[in-house]
Amino acid sequence: MNNQKLFGNLFLSIGAMKAGTTWLYAVLARHPELHFAMEKEIHYFYHRYVDNGQLSDQRRMQEARNRYILRFDPEKAHVDNVRTNLRWVAAYLDRPVDDFWYRNLFQLRRHETYACDFSNLNALLPGDVWPRISDRCDKLRVLYTMRDPVKRLWSHTKFHLQVTDQLDNLKTWGPNDFLRFVKQPHIWNNAEYGEVLRKLRAGLSPEQYKVIFYEDLHADQRGTLRGIEEFLDVAAFNYPETLLKQRFTESVKHPMPDFFSGLIADDVARIRSEIEAEGFVLPEGWGMVKA
Repeated sequence: MNNQKLFGNLFLSIGAMKAGTTWLYAVLARHPELHFAMEKEIHYFYHRYVDNGQLSDQRRMQEARNRYILRFDPEKAHVDNVRTNLRWVAAYLDRPVDDFWYRNLFQLRRHETYACDFSNLNALLPGDVWPRISDRCDKLRVLYTMRDPVKRLWSHTKFHLQVTDQLDNLKTWGPNDFLRFVKQPHIWNNAEYGEVLRKLRAGLSPEQYKVIFYEDLHADQRGTLRGIEEFLDVAAFNYPETLLKQRFTESVKHPMPDFFSGLIADDVARIRSEIEAEGFVLPEGWGMVKA
């Protein structure tokens, strides 16, 4: 009799936006024991427990059209690959969007040890949700990545303005404009590292979650990747050096205004203290604000 729980072994990366999660996704997707669905950021748990419009029929249809259905070239694509991809798209467009829907997004998983989902919005889940997710898994592993809050906020600001065609604001905004922008919940909530750490500690056992810093990741890529493999209890894998050197979803190059870090000085000091209170040692110079 198969006593496997609904989600089986599930690996969630919930790292803050612009904290290296896309790079981790691209690299770890090469590991033979890790199975990723076609969508990197499914956001299912955020949809279920926070905003049930996140995966509305309309949004999923837009994603299916823009990211999958119109992306293959009939002159170059292989029919078997297209058929497999369309099977996944059909599951993605299925209804209702519930736990069985989520499980079925990983239906193509065969021998891999983990189903993997890299959704940064999962960092914003209420604390009492984590035990519920864990109860549906044979093994749950959660990875949280943090980055210097000043640099992350500046990168997030640039990236958001870039994808919304508002880059001219980088040249014209003053301090109040930038402060008003970064304090919007969909931007600022990604910076509340201490709150996320407290919820993980309260909702999961120590072996179920791992915390890393963006700065440590790129100072020792292979060492950090091996630490993640050990956390997951999967075999070591020799990732191609050319892949490790790549960068993904980089923000437009634009210097940070001298006043930017001072706008959030008090918050950054609080965030640093909250992280240290959870027992973590910050990378040198991390989160320091210009005088």
